[in-house]
Amino acid sequence: MRIAALYDIHGNLPALEAVLAEVDVLALDAIVVGGDVATGPMPAETLARLRGLDERARFVMGNADRELVAAVDAGATEADAGDDLIARFNAWTAQRLGPGDRDFLAGFEPLVRLEADDVGPVLFCHGSPRSDTELITAITPPERLGPMLEGVAEPTVVCGHTHHQFALERDGRRVLNAGAVGMPYQGAAAAFWLLLGPGVDMRRTDYDVDAALETMRAAGAPEVDEMMLRESLVDPIDADTVARIFEERAGTR
Repeated sequence: MRIAALYDIHGNLPALEAVLAEVDVLALDAIVVGGDVATGPMPAETLARLRGLDERARFVMGNADRELVAAVDAGATEADAGDDLIARFNAWTAQRLGPGDRDFLAGFEPLVRLEADDVGPVLFCHGSPRSDTELITAITPPERLGPMLEGVAEPTVVCGHTHHQFALERDGRRVLNAGAVGMPYQGAAAAFWLLLGPGVDMRRTDYDVDAALETMRAAGAPEVDEMMLRESLVDPIDADTVARIFEERAGTR
């Protein structure tokens, strides 16, 4: 079993297309889409592409997916959001989804379990095994990481949510962050993902970022550069800085 883990697409269809083209060439056995797929500049188009994947694909619920379903159900509008940019962005995204898109998102799984060649059993989550909003970074200390892994039987855990690739080891268990396909905090403008089997391969897929930026800006999402493009693709923030920011947010630094 060879598995591609694609996380944090965030409506960046050009990046997703580039990665899926590489996945197809590699003829992998499974694709795990690890959450936060549509909230971004091209939500409906991204969901259409994901809904067209074959039976190899499994989908993990991310916090942005869950919040988007709630926004659709609430009939959220940009006018109601007022000056709250995040709420406006979510409402804009929600208004572009059809009923089938909403139901597709709502059907995502909290966790996915598969087994990869020479890796063994793997648990796929979004934030952590116990929460889709919990933050794991490259510098998460053992005292914070340990409780998140309590009760997890799998020796390997794959997560996302903090948008930077890393590997952590604790008490014989390995935590891998797949990175972000569409909104990376990696110090480089590219698509980042994870290949499992045989072994672990942190992947980077390059694509025409300038053309992608033009396409995504033309889609009309409110203040899309501020929301997702600037620090990920225009002037990419480095992974070390992001790890420190997220650990401070988690209250440990």
